[in-house]
Amino acid sequence: MEKVNQVLAAEQQKRENFYNQIAAYGKAEFINGEIIVHSPVKKEHNDASGRIFKLIGTYVDLKRLGYVGYEKIMVRLTRNDYEPDICYFGTEKSDLFTEGQSLFPAPDLVVEVLSPRTAANDRGVKFEDYRDHLVQEYWLVDPVARWVEQYRLDASQQYDLALKAGAGPIQCTAISGFSTRIEAFFEAEANLQELMRLLQA
Repeated sequence: MEKVNQVLAAEQQKRENFYNQIAAYGKAEFINGEIIVHSPVKKEHNDASGRIFKLIGTYVDLKRLGYVGYEKIMVRLTRNDYEPDICYFGTEKSDLFTEGQSLFPAPDLVVEVLSPRTAANDRGVKFEDYRDHLVQEYWLVDPVARWVEQYRLDASQQYDLALKAGAGPIQCTAISGFSTRIEAFFEAEANLQELMRLLQA
């Protein structure tokens, strides 16, 4: 037990050092005691994440439903720290946010855009962590194959695959009333059409 406590104490100290040095890393995460530094994203990753952020952020701002984070929001969970591509916090959480805040609680929705280097963590430790911290909804987006997997917490607090598709509508239960077309994640014209629809609704 003493050895376990020593390991955990050393990991916690490493985590505190990570917080102090994070600005030097660009996009980085703290996963199971290790600092994971991410390489620059490819164009298709940036295109998809930017389009999804515009859709969700526009809707949430219009309806005043909370706060949407993009790329560099540090989510602090029990053991690990993540910077999701996109995350949404409802007003119950976001109303408590303050200026200068740099660490954030478990979101209500997380969107991770897959890349070859991050897919294993997105489907593994992050999947489990987000589920265990009751993130209501988790989307995995493949910008190359152009599809999305939508997971929702079920009654037993497990993730249930609600949708896997490359086209058609997607209805978000974590964000009240939000729905869009999956094509708008990957196509510039479809994205503009959906943004106009949201603004006119």
